[in-house]
This record gives sequence, structure tokens and C-alpha cells, in this order.
Amino acid sequence: MSYAKTTGDQGEEIARRFLQKQGLEIVETKYHYEHGEIDIIAREGEVLVFCEVKTRYSDKFGPPECAIPPRKQAQVRRTANAYLFEHEIREQVCRFDVVAIRFEGKNIRINYIKNAF
Repeated sequence: MSYAKTTGDQGEEIARRFLQKQGLEIVETKYHYEHGEIDIIAREGEVLVFCEVKTRYSDKFGPPECAIPPRKQAQVRRTANAYLFEHEIREQVCRFDVVAIRFEGKNIRINYIKNAF
């Protein structure tokens, strides 16, 4: 397994636990559709939350929350639409959040951005 994949999996598990502590109910993780993936799909009350997780050990390539350019955002939106279609969900309020995780030595810093895009 690659270093990036291992780091991403660690970050997604931390994000999942973090979101649950924030009161969100996890509906699905690692949802795939064609060439897209949504890391975490959750529910907060009546809102369906599509969550992108970015994890970094350093800011060498910039902070993790900046690693979701417009092209990636569009891909996440397309994948979310596929999820809604596949599950026959209509008239649903949705939101796109980001959980940015930085490993800083033994510490973990989480930046949770609701309505990120």
C-alpha cells in the first residue's frame, strides 16, 4: 500500500470519528462512482453532507484545505449527484464540507470547514 493511501486512510478514519463527535451520522464512506469518490457521506439533521478529507504531514505542498481546486470540487459535485440519483434521493438539502487534517509530530490538528464549496 502506498504512503499516500495509508495517510489518506488514517485521515479518513480520524475525520469519521471527529464528525461523529460533532453529532453527524455517518451514512457511507469511500463512495465510488465512475472516476469520482466521496470520502464520507453523513447526515446532520435533515442535511446530507458530502465530505472531502485531506490529510498532510507537512505544508510542503500547501495546507491540506487548499488541495481541493475547482476541478476536484466539480468532480465531487458530479459524484454527489450520482449518489443522489443512484439512491433515488430527491428534494434533499445537501452541503459540501472539508475536513483538513495535519499531523504535527504526535499532535493532530483538524480544520473543519462547513459549506466549503
